[in-house]
Amino acid sequence: MSHAQVWRTHRQYAATAARFTADMWRKEADRRAALRAQRKPLVADARAALSRAQAVDPEGVTSLRHRAERELKRTKRRVPDPMWLFATKTAAAVGVAGYVYVPQVPGRVWVWLAVAVVAAVTALTVWIAHRERDDSTLKPTAEEMALLKRLQPQHWKEHAEQRGLEGTFSGKPKLTEAGIVCAIRLDGKWTPAKLRAAEDHVRALLGARTGLPMQIKAGKQGGWAELLLRTRSAADGDDLKWTPERRSLGVDTVTGEQVAVPLGERLLIAGRSGAGKSVASRPLLFDASEGETNALVIIDLKRVEGRLWDHRARVASTPREVIDVVDELETEMLERVTVLPKGEDTWTPTAERPRITVVVDEGAEVMSAATKVPYETEGADGKSVTVKRSALPGLESIARMGRAACIDLWWMTQKPTVDDGIPKQIAPQIGVSICLAVRTPAEARVVLGEDAQAKGWNADELPVPGVALLRDGKRKPDPVKVRYMDKAVVIALPDRTPWSRTTAPTTETAGTPTLTLVKGDAPEEAPATDGAVARVLKAIETADPPVRQKDLVGITGLSKGAVSKAVKTLTTNGTITRALDGHLTIPRGDDSAAAA
Repeated sequence: MSHAQVWRTHRQYAATAARFTADMWRKEADRRAALRAQRKPLVADARAALSRAQAVDPEGVTSLRHRAERELKRTKRRVPDPMWLFATKTAAAVGVAGYVYVPQVPGRVWVWLAVAVVAAVTALTVWIAHRERDDSTLKPTAEEMALLKRLQPQHWKEHAEQRGLEGTFSGKPKLTEAGIVCAIRLDGKWTPAKLRAAEDHVRALLGARTGLPMQIKAGKQGGWAELLLRTRSAADGDDLKWTPERRSLGVDTVTGEQVAVPLGERLLIAGRSGAGKSVASRPLLFDASEGETNALVIIDLKRVEGRLWDHRARVASTPREVIDVVDELETEMLERVTVLPKGEDTWTPTAERPRITVVVDEGAEVMSAATKVPYETEGADGKSVTVKRSALPGLESIARMGRAACIDLWWMTQKPTVDDGIPKQIAPQIGVSICLAVRTPAEARVVLGEDAQAKGWNADELPVPGVALLRDGKRKPDPVKVRYMDKAVVIALPDRTPWSRTTAPTTETAGTPTLTLVKGDAPEEAPATDGAVARVLKAIETADPPVRQKDLVGITGLSKGAVSKAVKTLTTNGTITRALDGHLTIPRGDDSAAAA
């Protein structure tokens, strides 16, 4: 190492030591100034008390005057000297001690003392450099410095009463990658909920800007709350564009971790218009449509988002298409449940019968448009009649029973209110909720639970767009910055064959009942691979007295559409007959049908 490098290194160490010393001097001077400002009025009070005691007892006969004198001395001792005076006294004391005792110290002690001082200075310099390198990304901004200063216990105590926050005391604030975190002690009748209601007073005390996200939630122990000021995000600087290598939902803004949502969950995605609901769902739709054992079905009456995925998903964009695809899904679900092996509670997805994710985009539109669709069917007298059909009962059935058959329902809506945007039969079945910004706390409670606000799930305070809360029973109420998946990226994805029962394999499933149609001596076998047909036929066989078509809905648990299709299939091939009064029976005698 050259002399120039050595000299430069020494100068760097000296500069670091000087900065450290100046910083410590400034902090100690501020501390002493704060204590002097707090305790000097007490000295004045003690002096006034001594003056009154001297007036009462001029001779000093009683203990009143002596107590006042002792109190004045004790109060004066508690007032620290200014930093310059303290440093002067310290230097004078060290100089006197050195003048008296240094000549008596042996030379060997001086050598080892010099070695110890050099080692201590080197260790201190290394520690400071390491700390500065580690904390380089956490240097406070001007706004954060002002907030940290006002969150100091002394400042909070002095201004809490005039802001209506008497009985609250701040702890030591901490700057993190997600912003400023500070514990607040609550005395008297204060609770985290009451402090949350007084957020405007807290914001005024801190002088925080109106748009600064602020979160107040219960602390780690009783009598404490936790105040979070979202001045920064752990996701800042991350590339949030979606790629096949970055397939997560987004990045946790507090921890910086990748947040993923596994398949196999009943999911609710809600957010007001413009919050980024469609963009947030695209990475999830890709996962649901990728792989040989996954299939995607999208119900989209707005015909916007579904059109992007029609090259790799089954898309229903009209009320009649919605009802047809729901009937197919319900039939598939019932058939899978029927043939599910004994001892197993969940279907195992295969390439022939994959996991099906059913996505309802804008559920409120489906609830209003796909509920009274005219369909022609055969009446009790054999004539064609028009009936009103709805897709909602089938979707509710899928929500209740679909998980065992690996048919999962994802419900998306801009109106997260029960019976307006979310059916009351579907809402209780939701296992995972993704909530982007909503308009009111009531909507946030519908999506995230009634205890949402009390536990910090404040979706009505989220920024727009692209920030969400994910509640799955495991995560904390930390916002997630969702990944951005462009429309052009979706369109460029590889094609996949959309799922449909008409394109499903025709191989007979093990354990599926087979219908045998007997006419004379020549039996003709017709395999009934449709679970709905088998359930309807069994209900008609066991019914006593004979039943009508409308009664089969309650007996089998199927939707009206599924029952109507099954009855039409059985009457067409002659397995059952319809009497003049509308009752359904199985022919007896020469023409009979039995389940083999």
